[in-house]
Amino acid sequence: MAEPPRSCDCFISLPPGSRDDHVIFGKNSDRPQDEVQEVVYYPAASHPPGSSLQCTYIEIPQAEHTLAVVLSRPAWLWGAEMGANEHGVCIGNEAVWTRESVSDKEALLGMDLVRLGLERGETAKTALDVITRLLEQHGQGGACREDPVPFSYHNTFLLADRSEAWVLETAGKFWAAERIIEGVRNISNQLTIGSDIMAEHPQLRSIAQSQGWWNGEGEFNFAMAFTPDQLPTRMEAAKKRYQCGTELLRQHDGKVTMEVMMGILRDKPSGICMDSGGFRTTGSMVSVLPRDPGLKCIHFFTATPDPSRSVFKPFIFTESVMPVPRVMSPQYGLDDPARKQPRFQTKVDRRHELYKAHQAALNTMETNLEAGSQLQETLRSLEAQCLTDIAALLCGATMEGEELGDLFFDCVDTELKFYQ
Repeated sequence: MAEPPRSCDCFISLPPGSRDDHVIFGKNSDRPQDEVQEVVYYPAASHPPGSSLQCTYIEIPQAEHTLAVVLSRPAWLWGAEMGANEHGVCIGNEAVWTRESVSDKEALLGMDLVRLGLERGETAKTALDVITRLLEQHGQGGACREDPVPFSYHNTFLLADRSEAWVLETAGKFWAAERIIEGVRNISNQLTIGSDIMAEHPQLRSIAQSQGWWNGEGEFNFAMAFTPDQLPTRMEAAKKRYQCGTELLRQHDGKVTMEVMMGILRDKPSGICMDSGGFRTTGSMVSVLPRDPGLKCIHFFTATPDPSRSVFKPFIFTESVMPVPRVMSPQYGLDDPARKQPRFQTKVDRRHELYKAHQAALNTMETNLEAGSQLQETLRSLEAQCLTDIAALLCGATMEGEELGDLFFDCVDTELKFYQ
């Protein structure tokens, strides 16, 4: 078996799991320790009929219209680890190994599928349909990290909108999906869909039966059929982390808020906020999707590693979103080692301005405990004030469109000033 998945955790809470009438989404993106994650915004766009789209590795037909999206992504690739679109759809993915073999052949990455689902899906279900259709047409595969040593995996996804959520789990081109309309749910680098399958690949059961993974009688259980017999140590660790995440959600069931979700993503004893084995939490996201369509969806991003020592900053879709170059990585064009063949033969500096400042702040926290503690207290106070303002917005308070569009920019700018 290929190197097992390190870790990632996605969470969802729908009423009555949420304290308020909100759907709340959260994800920690756990990636190679030195990988930089940027936060980028792309406006809605129209494209000429018949045009093509270059994803991380392969070219596919472009949609005639793409939605506005905000993405948190490893800076070397086209797709995203997590993000949201203008209609309040959120998606996050996770690495997983199954009984279907993983291919190093370049195809769509799971992270490409996250972005494609967001750009083309106005609801969680239509985004799911986009992902499964493209998965069946183009497959998934290729290097999943910026390294010449092959490292590939299959993917699971958590998709959500204002009214429902879906768990989508894949094994090669095969897939199963579970719909969630209430309560809490989480995924963590393993197959979790049992017999509660709402949608599936048309050949899913026949392939399981032909391979001897299901006898064709009785209830079909996707996880039992497609989970490998021998689980590597890291996948066993993922199982424990999944159980811890489930327990944290259970403890807060009926009381989940944006603050609670941020607290779960910051939990170190469970391994949800992680830094081990060469991997760490390199970016985090929390979204609040009010059931009331008259209220704005709020999407929080750290744009820096380790949420326990980072600030969640709010992004709101408006007609006047201000770009934030301070959380965007340098571009290298055709000279980018991710685009040249053979790939990943050299390294480039992908650190953006906030990442550099945050690195220096982390060094202060680790070498000067008193100064580090004061900085941490100041940053948490900054975040708490922001959350108070956002809570007022979610209760119907008003803010000018231009102010909303500048909100993420202003929060990044304020955080940088505290680091100086």
